[in-house]
This record gives sequence, C-alpha cells and structure tokens, in this order.
Amino acid sequence: MTSHELKQVVIAGGGIGGLAAAVACAQRGVPVRLVERAAQLSEVGAGIQIGPNVTRILQAWGLGEAMAQVAAFPHQLQARDAHSGQVLGTLTLGRQAQARYGAPYATIHRADLQGLLHRAAQSAGVDLLLGQTVHDWQDTQDSLHVNTLEGLSLQASALIGADGVWSAVRQQMLGDAPARFTGHLAYRALVAQADLPAHLRSDQVTVWMGARLHVVHYPVRSGQWLNLVAIVHGAKPAPDPDWDQIGHTEALMQAMGAVGRDLHERLASVPAWRQWALHDRVPLSRASQMAQGRVALLGDAAHPMRPYLAQGAGMAIEDAQVLAQSLSTGSASVVQQLQDYAEQRWARNARVQARAIRNGRIFHAQGAVALGRNVSMRLMGERVMDVPWLYGGGRISGSQ
Repeated sequence: MTSHELKQVVIAGGGIGGLAAAVACAQRGVPVRLVERAAQLSEVGAGIQIGPNVTRILQAWGLGEAMAQVAAFPHQLQARDAHSGQVLGTLTLGRQAQARYGAPYATIHRADLQGLLHRAAQSAGVDLLLGQTVHDWQDTQDSLHVNTLEGLSLQASALIGADGVWSAVRQQMLGDAPARFTGHLAYRALVAQADLPAHLRSDQVTVWMGARLHVVHYPVRSGQWLNLVAIVHGAKPAPDPDWDQIGHTEALMQAMGAVGRDLHERLASVPAWRQWALHDRVPLSRASQMAQGRVALLGDAAHPMRPYLAQGAGMAIEDAQVLAQSLSTGSASVVQQLQDYAEQRWARNARVQARAIRNGRIFHAQGAVALGRNVSMRLMGERVMDVPWLYGGGRISGSQ
C-alpha cells in the first residue's frame, strides 16, 4: 500500500500530540480520523514553554500568526537561587533566539495551543470523533479494525496512539508496566498579572533552584497572565484517581521549607493551586518501542518525560511532523513508513528524556553539587543555559 493509497489513519487522543499529528498528516494529504474519549475537547493544565524547535514547526504549518495572537515571547530566561534570591545566570531570548534559530521562543497556555491546533485540524478536514475511546484492534492482512469502548469499529491502515501517559494503545502494543511515579509533585497556578503588585509581574522566564525543589514562572496569554509551577519532592497522593488534584498552599510551603523572601512572597500571592504527581518512563532504547506493524506511539504515550527541559509538548509536535513526512512520502508500505518514523524519532526523544532527568538533579541539587552549579552558571551563563542541539537545525531526526 503506497502513501497515496492510504485508506485512513486513526489517531487515538485529542490532546496536543494527537491534534498536532492530525494537522500535520491532513496538510500532507493523509486522511485522518481523530478519536477522543472526551465529549468535547478541553485541556487541563496551565502554561508550557515552546522553544524554537517547536515554533518553527508551527510556523511551517501556517500557524505562526495564530500563535502570535495568544502566546507571549519572553525577552530572557533568568536563573535564581531559591534561598538567597541571587541571580545565577541569564539567557537572552527574544530577538536573539529568533536570529540564532530562525524561530522565536514562546510561552503559551495549553488551552490556547490546543485551540489553535483544533481549529487547524478542522480547517484541514480532519474527522473528529468525540466521546469515543480506543480500546483495542485486530490486525488483518490488509488493514486494522480499531474498536472503541462505545462499540464503534473503524477500518484503518494505521493507528497512532497519542493517548497520553496512561495510553491504552501502548498497553496493547507493548504490554509493559505503567508509567513510574518520579517522587516529584508539581503545583501549578495561573494568576492575572493585573492582580499582582507591580514588582511581582514579569515578562521573562524565571527559574528558582533550591534543595529538592524548583519554581518556574513566565507570562502567557499575550503577557496578561503569569503561569507558575513549583516542583517539590513528596509521596504520591492517595487515593490517586487522577493526577490533577487541588493543591494546598500550606502543603506546598511545608514541602519547600525555608526559601528566600522574594520567592516566598511570589508563592504567597497565588490564591489557588492544582497539584500533579509527575510520572515518566525510562528513556527509550529502540525504535520498536515507538512502532510495531501498523501501530505507532506518539508524544507521552511513547516517551513521557519530566518537565525539566520544557519539551514534553515539543517532542510530541516534532513526532507529529516526522510522522506526517514518513506517511506521505515514498512508495513504501505503511509498516515501513511507521518504522521509518520510529527510527528517526526514538534516539532524539531518548536524549531529551535523559537530559530532563539530569536537569532535575541539577535544579534540585544540595550542598557541594549546588555550589558547583551556581559557580558554573555565574562563570559561563548563556553557554550553560542555551541548548543548541535541541533548538537548532531544520532537520528533525533521531540522529541529532
């Protein structure tokens, strides 16, 4: 079956990764049906950072203008000590990032990113099936029969599991253990900048690093809102029916311990938090963990990662771009095309997963390691904080 003979690609999951894959495929002429268990598309969470490697792709999809209307474009990233408040280093973003990498560094609300992808998918003619949950599939000689829990059966030439950390598609494809709890809890909040005192408003990304904790905040929604994320070590909440729970300021402050006055004031200004127990997986080790036969995984279903490189959504969007390229070029079979996708993507995703784990150790360091980190950042500044291998280059592949 050539790419021009594709009957239909079914994508399980209507989050950022699934919608990105739908947009990328449909724009290249690959017929797509997106199956989402929710009755309507909505995105929990708050803000995300999207580096030039990601904004470059969104611009290539014709979404640059839509992104510019809802995102913020911070002028710098600043690292500070959570206890002393001292500035450890800065990385210039803004025009410098645009000039160096050919695309901007942006911060955006998840719902805004999902919204613009949803509209792009509709414009591209993607068939959206809401209120349907992909349950399993049968692989016949010519195609897949994808079944939903609600009783729908879809014939497809390929199934893409973009159904998140707790992916049902992954469980049938790989049958491995659930994602692991990292021992880290994330408290997230959004605050209108107009509701904050002037000295707590911000137009930059700020990362506060301390012993067994870090905090990051940055503007979203054209700079009108401030997104805050505080990550601490702790036990997994019980019961844990969902990873999104009410977060209590008292519990956060107790977990953080003594922090500097500046940071304490900023955290105390937040009226309400949501808490997530963070999960990830061991970094990928081979292509077969991303594709087998006519089934492939994308985004968090394939490679859930810790947020310490700010690339979870970014890697899903990169996956989507490469998937569409693989499915729409050449005369190879769908199985070969999905294998090509996995071969291009697994090593880069693994590298990002591993670097995110490493960054978490550095951010949360104590004692001599923390001292070494601080000295290194003061001496080398942008050289330490910039990530050219991640942000640079037009070609997205596992060989980078």
